[in-house]
Parts: sequence; structure tokens; C-alpha cells
Amino acid sequence: MQRRTFITMGATTLGALPVMGLSALDGWPFMLPPAKPAWLVELVKLNDKNIEPLKLRQVQAASHPAVGAIADGDEIPSPQATGHFISMAAAAFSANESLYYRSADLLKNIAVAIQYLRHVQHPDGTIDLLSTNFHSPPDTAFSVELLAPAYHLIKSSNADGASPVLSALQTYLQKAGESLIVGGIHTPNHRWVVSAALSQLNALWPDERYVKRAEQWLTEHIDLDADGQYTEKSTGGYTPLVNRVLITLSINLNNPGILEYVRKNLNMTMYYVHPNGEVVTEASSRQDKGTIGTMENYYFSYRYLALLDNNGEYAAMCRLIEKSCFPKLVNTLSAFLGTPFLWTGLPGSKALPTSYTKAFPFSGVARIRRGNWDATLLSNNAGFLTFHKGSAVLQGMRLVASFFGKGQFQSADIQQEGGSWVLRSQLEGVYYQPYPTEGIDPLGDLSKMPRTNRTQSEIQHLETIITITEMGSGINVDIEIHGTDRVPVSLELIFRKGGKFTGVEQHPGSPLAHLLKGNSGSYTMGNDTIRFGPGKAEHKGVQLRGGLPATDSPAVYLTGFTPFKHTLQLS
Repeated sequence: MQRRTFITMGATTLGALPVMGLSALDGWPFMLPPAKPAWLVELVKLNDKNIEPLKLRQVQAASHPAVGAIADGDEIPSPQATGHFISMAAAAFSANESLYYRSADLLKNIAVAIQYLRHVQHPDGTIDLLSTNFHSPPDTAFSVELLAPAYHLIKSSNADGASPVLSALQTYLQKAGESLIVGGIHTPNHRWVVSAALSQLNALWPDERYVKRAEQWLTEHIDLDADGQYTEKSTGGYTPLVNRVLITLSINLNNPGILEYVRKNLNMTMYYVHPNGEVVTEASSRQDKGTIGTMENYYFSYRYLALLDNNGEYAAMCRLIEKSCFPKLVNTLSAFLGTPFLWTGLPGSKALPTSYTKAFPFSGVARIRRGNWDATLLSNNAGFLTFHKGSAVLQGMRLVASFFGKGQFQSADIQQEGGSWVLRSQLEGVYYQPYPTEGIDPLGDLSKMPRTNRTQSEIQHLETIITITEMGSGINVDIEIHGTDRVPVSLELIFRKGGKFTGVEQHPGSPLAHLLKGNSGSYTMGNDTIRFGPGKAEHKGVQLRGGLPATDSPAVYLTGFTPFKHTLQLS
């Protein structure tokens, strides 16, 4: 059997056959396993633990307008939370290893949840995301992407009494499909989520309109830059989602070429992994920016392509994800259950990159990693540096000068100069002379007297140069600020919550703020310690005008005045 045909039949996210026979991938004999592997059974058991708490949260009163709904964290009945419940319940209902296998009681919960979704579905087929989006085709697509696999799993169970539930879910999904054929989007990733949802619907109920619309979105080309990253750079959120839905599209549209985009991103992501298995999120343009990002949502893509390509590095990434955050894989259990192709054992691991210096200019990121520590440099980002050493994390370094209310440091780019990386900024502070007499508005209306027409005077300048150089067991951060003299400066080191400091003095104005006056300080989390110094504390102005507000994490400050020159070592 040719590879292209095999992909369509054997690895379809929705429509994978329960049992596949002997096939070949580019000559590699490949037998799909007859039974679920131990890791998948473990996920089924973990999923079981979620079912009862969710059932207790479900609105059961028949008189309630949101009967069947699951409330979100704010206790608002939510189509999204309800869809996730249906997905998890369908996984439990269909897996013979589950306590809820073919459970008539659970089927009733699923039925009433679908009833709620149909109730809140608008006549055009869309649903709302009550926190922000209304009559939303993209959020409808997210719902389809979640519930089409649930339909497949419930149907594959061959359970008594499932037909009415399947019929109701089919009605919901096909009505949603009508909105996706014509509906719009408002972020880049929505194009691929909508397209994948359409392809999933087409796999269940073939309709050329689904395919035509998906292909219309694909004519815009997949937005992958030369670094291997998508437009939103959302490593902790949308990037792994895009990988997964592109795989779905590749399968359902029988277009293996789409997988090249996924491979390029997965290759790049291997260089975005911290020693503790987390992923760099600071360059994201979405809500995951600067959050603690774990890798579970990459697992489906790495496993799929590890098997398809017999790729040892991808297999090693799977094993790293299993080690660092295995329980979180339960969130995509339906996709694993619906894809027996993934049940096969991984190929042998190939060593992952753990010692490198690598730049990603399109993403504004440079990475240094040496075994158990790494540093991330960021342009166009107030938090221009992070430093991880095992579980001890400096999650951001920020620099501010109280210069005309605009002294928060950011560098437009990162330049490599010899063995160092250099970040720069140049600021001006100006004053303005009286307005030219002939242009003065008779009523003194300043909106009619633009400041650009005034002569500037007393112009002040401030130039900041930060040079980061690798040393034996860490980095040196050389900071030089010159121009206007006697400008207060504050360097902020923001650490992750939960660790312990030594060598620092608590600031009198905040329990989370500390000053480094001595030669060195340290921050310890578990068995890992970051050392930093020497210190500098010429004043106690840690929150300067024009700077970003302090975070709710512990921070250490170094303070001084311009001209400011200091070298901080991190190790």
C-alpha cells in the first residue's frame, strides 16, 4: 500500500478504523497493535477521575435554562466547558478499560449536555465564547474539533441506547458546519482550526462544500516563518494546536505536503525547551506570553511524526514530555483513542540538542543552553532575559531608568557581535518652545496647534547597551547607560515563586522586593540554585516612574544612577 493511501486510511484523527492490518510506510513493515498500550490505558484511568467531579458540576434541574451545562471557573454555564465534558465522557464511555464503559448513566449526562449545546447554538450554527466572542465561527470550530472525535468514539462503542445521542450530536455538528462554510475568523490560527473542523465533518458526512471552504483558507498559505514558527509565536498555546490541526488537515484532505510545516515547527521547538521540560513562552504575542508553558499539547504531533518518519529525535521529545507532564496528556485522550496509528511503540530515541547557541531572528529570540541551564534573550520585550537552572527560574530581567516616563528598556533587535549578544536602546527627552505666533489658534485650541510645529530645546539623550556573554557556568550581563547624568536606574530580577533567597536584603516597602547590596546572592528551588552578583544598591527606588508595575513574584533589585555601568553574573 502506498504511503499516501495509508495515511488517509490508517491515521485519520476522526475516522481511524478500530483495527488495521499489515501495511508499510516507505518500506517499513508496520502492524497496528490489537490492544491499547499501557500508557493509553493509564490515561483512560486518569480520565475516569475527572468524570464524577464534572457530573456534579452539571446543571441537572430540568427547569433551569442551562440544563445540561457545565459551568466554567466563574460559575457561568459554558459551551466550551460543556464540550470538554462531552469529549472526556465520550472517551470514558468508549474505552473498555474505563469504569464508565458503555455506562447508561453517563450516556444520560452526555445526552443532556448535547441538549444544552443545541439550546445555545444560534440559528446560523454558531456558539458564543461568553468571555469575549459572540456568534463566533472560530469558537464553533473549536467545538467541532473537540466533538467530532467524541461522535466517532461513541459510535465505535456500539452501545445500546447511543443512537439518539448520536443523532442529536450529528444535528449539532452539521448545523455548526453550515456556519463554518461561510463564517469568518479574527486570528491567524483560526483559519486552520476552521479548516480542520470542516475536514473532520467531511470525514463523517462527505460534503464538497466543506472541502471547498477548507481549501479556500489554505490558498492563503500556512503562516510559517523562516525560524519555523507561526505568526502568533504562541508556543504555550496555539502553536501546538496549529500543529495538531494541520496534521488533521493533511490526513483528511490527503495532502502530505502540509506535514512539512509541522516538521519545521517541531524541529524549531526542540531548541525552545528548558532543562526542566518547559517551553519558552516569552516571545508569544498571545495570552500565553510569559506563562509557565509545559509541552503536553505537542505530544500528539511529535508522536504522530515520530512513527510516520521513524524519527528518533521526535521519539525522544515524546519521552521527555511523558517524563515532565504525562498526566496532562489526558486532555487530548479522545485524539489518542481515535487514532490507533499512535498506539504503536515509539522508535528508539536519538539525542536531543542540549548544548547550543542558536538565534531565531524572525521570533526575536536567541537561546543559549548548556546541559542543566539555559538563557533566553528577547527583543521587543521588557523582560529581555530569562535564566533557567533546573527547577530554579529567573523568569524575567527588566531594566528601567526614570527618564521622561519612558525609560523601560526594550531592544528592537538582538545583534551577535563576536561571542556576545548585544541589545540596545536610544531615548530622547525634549522640551518645547512657544508656538509660532502666526499659527496660534484664536481660541487656544491645542488640538489645532500640533506639537510637531514647536521648536525643541534642552534635548536629553539616554543610550543603553546590554551585552550578554557566556562564561563557564552561566552568563555575564554587562549594562552600560550613558547620556543624561544622575538618572535613577533600577535593574529587576524576577524569580519564580516558591524558592528561597540568600545574600539579599528585604526592601522596606514590599515583602516581595529585595535589594542586592553585597557581593552575591542566590535563589534556590528544590535541589537547584541560581547565583547572581555582584550587587549594587545606591538607592531604594525600585519602582521608577515610567516602569512596568511589579509582578506578584519575588524580585531582587540592583539600583544606581547614570552614568551606570555594571556587570552581573548569573550561574
